[in-house]
Amino acid sequence: MKIANRLTKIPPYLFMELRNKIARARAAGVDVISLAIGDPVEPTPEPVIAELARAAHDPANHRYPTDEEKGMLAFRQAVAKWYGERYGVTVDPATEVLALIGSKEGCHHFVLARVNPGDTVLMTDPGYPAYRASILMAEGEPVNVPIRPENGYLPKLADIPSAIARKATAMFLNYPNNPTGATATSAFLRELVDFGRQYDVAICYDNPYSEVVFDGERPLSFLSVPGAKDVGVELNSLSKPFNMTGWRLGMALGNKDLIAAISQVKENTDSGVFNAIQYAGITALEQCTGNIAHMLEIYRRRRQVVLDTLADVGITFQPNRGTFYLWVPTPQGQSSIEFATLLFEKAHIVVAAGTAYGQYGEGFVRFSLTVPDDRLHEAMGRLRAALA
Repeated sequence: MKIANRLTKIPPYLFMELRNKIARARAAGVDVISLAIGDPVEPTPEPVIAELARAAHDPANHRYPTDEEKGMLAFRQAVAKWYGERYGVTVDPATEVLALIGSKEGCHHFVLARVNPGDTVLMTDPGYPAYRASILMAEGEPVNVPIRPENGYLPKLADIPSAIARKATAMFLNYPNNPTGATATSAFLRELVDFGRQYDVAICYDNPYSEVVFDGERPLSFLSVPGAKDVGVELNSLSKPFNMTGWRLGMALGNKDLIAAISQVKENTDSGVFNAIQYAGITALEQCTGNIAHMLEIYRRRRQVVLDTLADVGITFQPNRGTFYLWVPTPQGQSSIEFATLLFEKAHIVVAAGTAYGQYGEGFVRFSLTVPDDRLHEAMGRLRAALA
């Protein structure tokens, strides 16, 4: 059975490869500790679980979701209120907010809503691999924009050749950034709005780590910049702030024409988010913001454990201030793959090689902090022994 040509262009999905590697090792009796995948292990706040149970027992919620592809108005209103309180952003819940089955779905549907076959789509390198896959599935042409440490891992928009910028119809950005942990500034976001307006480039600002920031960094929304709604949308998710990765609940906000287009894609693709999950999401947004500070303290503590361990073995660097990842330089000139392989073979620790995120990820690996404390301490002990 022949498959569609578009699938032959898409590399194997990084996280499925990592999961398969871990499963094979564990099947062989190896005690593997994965620091490669960003999936919080702490439970979802209890009020959210209780609201899910309540709503799931209501037969009215057993039918197709209310407002189907758009999401319940009550959920969209809760999102708009949360954005107003957290980021000072004003959006119309009726026309500028959309419920998503996680922000990853939003990335894919954004491309289908905006990009025609052959269109150029800009994405950062290093960058989240799913952007490239979505671009290729829509038969667009991904073009890498380097982000480098000397520029704070922000793209130099002025360095994008004007011929490429004029051809581009869309651009993916993600700050706080996966994989580097870099954060954006308001000044950069103003430049981004100007760039989008000048070249008619629709911005997809993927912001699921918006609340995961350290060392005095303040949470920041792209939509807080004047004119942002004219040129793009922001995607976000309840996964990280409320430990709800498996619940698959997110949101798109911003330009009403793009929101309507994404909604049109969704109405021909899925039937929306289960009402009970949306009710639970409302509870998270309205009652559980204290979970954010609780989780930040956990990640701050784990972050320091990893930084102290790396310093003990001679790997010192200035960490970026966002996400629950650490973007770690490889020691002694080792390549990303060499260092990741060394840690796997000598310490049975899995980290993500930087080159999985693009050519400019060479020389780095990504550590995730989403593991229980005891396993993290065990991993750091193994790392010390392996690099002694």
